[in-house]
Amino acid sequence: MSGDGTAAEVLALLERRGQTLAVAESLTGGLVAAELTAVDGASRSFRGSVTAYATELKHELLGVDGALLAERGAVDAEVARQMARGVRRALGADWGVATTGVAGPTPQDGQPVGTVHVAVAGPSEAVAAAALRLEGDRAGIRGQTVRAAVKLLFSELIATAGAKDTEQHDEF
Repeated sequence: MSGDGTAAEVLALLERRGQTLAVAESLTGGLVAAELTAVDGASRSFRGSVTAYATELKHELLGVDGALLAERGAVDAEVARQMARGVRRALGADWGVATTGVAGPTPQDGQPVGTVHVAVAGPSEAVAAAALRLEGDRAGIRGQTVRAAVKLLFSELIATAGAKDTEQHDEF
């Protein structure tokens, strides 16, 4: 399977597998959900999203460890992992995707602008995460984060594809 990892490709693969997706967003403020729901038929696989912009909501809605948030702040790889697991559980999805970071214009939690973490939690409870150092203005950083989150999910879907899935869906 090969592809660019677009939202349409992700949703098509999820639909073929009969799997669902939920998204937890911080710095992207709903842009990942918007990218996914712009695809016709997204409702067949996309369950919903939680925009947990405020740090305390990451704990209250997504179950991110409060001590972790107090110690490291919201811009952290483990926070992203816990957000992905939490949204998966909260919305009853097979897959969870999370974004957290600093889009600017000023640093946050001691982290410079452009520091971003994305994570994907799958059915096996395994979590993949990527730490990004992005450049650009606020809109550019947010857009790059959306693309990175969708591509990470696509990579994880491809990595976990079974032989049957690969044989039947070689157009990716």
